[in-house]
Amino acid sequence: MSDPVTALSVSEARSRLHELTVVDVRTPAEFASGHLPNAVNVPLDRIARALPELRQAAGRGPLLLVCASGARSENAAGTLASHGLSAATLTGGTTAWAAGGHGLRYPDGRPRAVWAMERQVRFAAGGIVLLGLALDQFVHPAFGLLSAGIAAGLVFSALTNTCGMAVVLGRLPFNQRRGTQG
Repeated sequence: MSDPVTALSVSEARSRLHELTVVDVRTPAEFASGHLPNAVNVPLDRIARALPELRQAAGRGPLLLVCASGARSENAAGTLASHGLSAATLTGGTTAWAAGGHGLRYPDGRPRAVWAMERQVRFAAGGIVLLGLALDQFVHPAFGLLSAGIAAGLVFSALTNTCGMAVVLGRLPFNQRRGTQG
């Protein structure tokens, strides 16, 4: 896997699972809601800090980065590539893996219901925009700036392919979980 942004289909990844080190870049809570067999959890916002461990893992075999849909794992692959590490991503992420009829593993043996980070971001952004609009109408027009700030943040997020709100939400207690390997 010399190309730092190689994408593997579910069938390719499944046939090579024995030789791959699977790194799930979702939040600990998302990881607990179901992950690929033998995956380790290194959330996207901690990838840079985990470079020494990831270099060691890459020395034992190719890295496969996984998230829910493939977007965050592509972002992580780019980060690793900028540090000289190549990694493949799983096309379609855990969603495609499960849709392909392949089982997911759970740290405590049973699934844990948790919203995907993208859904949490959409809910939080939409809720803040609605709050800003309501406060603008019923309290003071300056509260309209709250909605404008979220809109600007969403545009910035799209342009930079980063998401500050996801980083903040990922640090909330319900998105944390111990025992992130399995």
